[in-house]
Amino acid sequence: MLLKDKLFRNLVLVLLCLLQLTGSLTAQTAMVNVLNRNKTSLNGNWQVIIDPNGIGEWKQVWQEKKPQKKTDFVEYSFDGGPYLKVPGDFNSQLCELSWFEGTVWYKKQFNHTPQTGKRLFLHFGAVNYLADVYLNGLKIGSHEGGFTPFQFEITDKVKTGINTIVVKANNNRQGNGLPGTGYDWFNYGGITRDVDLIETNSSYIEDYFIQLKKGSLNRVLGWVQLNGAQAAQNIKLKIPELNLVFKARSDDKGRAKIDFSSHFNLWSPENPKLYKVIIESETDSIADEIGFRCIEVQGNKVLLNKKPIFLKAVNIHEENPLEKARAYSMNDAKLLLNSAKELGCNLIRLAHYPHNENMIKEAEKMGLMVWDELPVYQHVQFSDSVVPQKMETMLKEMIRRDKNRAAVIVWSLSNETYSGTSNRNNALVELTRKCRAMDSTRLINHVMNTQSYVDNSFNIWDTLYKYSDLISINEYIGWYDPWQGKPSDTKWKVAFPDKPIFISEFGGEALYGNKNVPADEAASWSEEYQEQIYKDQIEMFGTIPNLCGVCPWILFDYRSLGRMHPVYQKGYNRKGLISDKGEKKKAWNIMHQYYKKK
Repeated sequence: MLLKDKLFRNLVLVLLCLLQLTGSLTAQTAMVNVLNRNKTSLNGNWQVIIDPNGIGEWKQVWQEKKPQKKTDFVEYSFDGGPYLKVPGDFNSQLCELSWFEGTVWYKKQFNHTPQTGKRLFLHFGAVNYLADVYLNGLKIGSHEGGFTPFQFEITDKVKTGINTIVVKANNNRQGNGLPGTGYDWFNYGGITRDVDLIETNSSYIEDYFIQLKKGSLNRVLGWVQLNGAQAAQNIKLKIPELNLVFKARSDDKGRAKIDFSSHFNLWSPENPKLYKVIIESETDSIADEIGFRCIEVQGNKVLLNKKPIFLKAVNIHEENPLEKARAYSMNDAKLLLNSAKELGCNLIRLAHYPHNENMIKEAEKMGLMVWDELPVYQHVQFSDSVVPQKMETMLKEMIRRDKNRAAVIVWSLSNETYSGTSNRNNALVELTRKCRAMDSTRLINHVMNTQSYVDNSFNIWDTLYKYSDLISINEYIGWYDPWQGKPSDTKWKVAFPDKPIFISEFGGEALYGNKNVPADEAASWSEEYQEQIYKDQIEMFGTIPNLCGVCPWILFDYRSLGRMHPVYQKGYNRKGLISDKGEKKKAWNIMHQYYKKK
């Protein structure tokens, strides 16, 4: 009988575990403008368990079991183990995790006293890549995607006194993930962005869209969305500097339409003007700093506030090169953005995934336009039935977070995908349609490297260009492909000749300080060879029809495990204009002078 009881108990435990795994809740879409909410930061030291074999699920780590009898033992414990700082990647914090791809369990405790009429949310800026979240021993949900925010409402799950959060963070590459298994950047894992408890009233302002109508310089067309509204509410939108008060009323779904006109001091790189905007409902109030600008394509030109603009850009990865770590802080943002400004940029392409909010908001204040991008990179498995839904979810999360940032002018939906990949065209055309339905006020884009280069002539043809506002081309002539003639004699055959062309990547690798080597050989990895690539590229730019901007790859040397040369690379992509130690290469001067003239 005792044996049967024990077997029955074990069976119940197994069933409960399966329910935890298969019946998990999907994370909720995060509320916007977390910075200005009533929040309590959970940043700081978190206890961790490193789980290289992935057996924490079987051991039910989130239960934090303790020995009950003298004969009991438990083969895991957060107590006595290491700590990791949150936010921050785990690879740069513990030497044994330097190259780790797998599971790390995080634990944090907080003290809470529930308040009548208040709601409580647990908000994550990002966890790479899969996150399972537990509160007081119970699973509250999961999230997939390493670069966008998510949250859980824990109003009815939190208890008075000490509460325990356990997060399973797993950065294993997923065959049907976004990105997939192969990509040219470092796979930093862990809780890489802020974690906050956010307290709201029972009805609160969940989301809003306050931007100029497409093509307008003075008319705002948007909406405010309430959460938890039991009935219609009066809504006020105030811009004190303009002495503006707009009144609206929410419908039975909590949505209020915003439609007003004013004379705005428009946001631009030369004048990054932001207005304090206050949104009030009958139960909540929130403030934001919002800029107003118009971005559009007319014919073969990109227009900012109805005036042609040349996009002087640079690619940036979310990495602090000096610390060899994932960038997340305001100081990290300033390091990267100040370097872009010094180069002469007016646009930053945040490759190849949505970067942290500090980057977006600081760029906006500094007058840098922002290119926001999804991690739909190279060999994504578009034919897998779950991939299109994952793309749509990440798109919604990116747009939701950044749609009120005037600096964001491009939603980039893919990079270097291939037309021969099964279901690629259908999936990305549909994603483009959904993006335009979510936000038609910005440029929508796909980046291609499918062009041919034969007899010093480019043939630009990809089907996705039909659905893009820009023809964005990654080309590495002089590095991966040798020049086939004089740069100034390059010819262009473009399938969509009336659209603006943007060179979204170009360049080559050089090890800073590598001198006294053959300057005309790529294998020398010399600064002079890279410098010549840039000189030739700039000469070629003069042949490109409808050129609206260029974007060298990349600002800083960055970590990438696929770069295996033991002398020149050592795990780094060396295409940076600046080394990982902050030293400017000769090619930096070439781009700096080019941008000064533009």
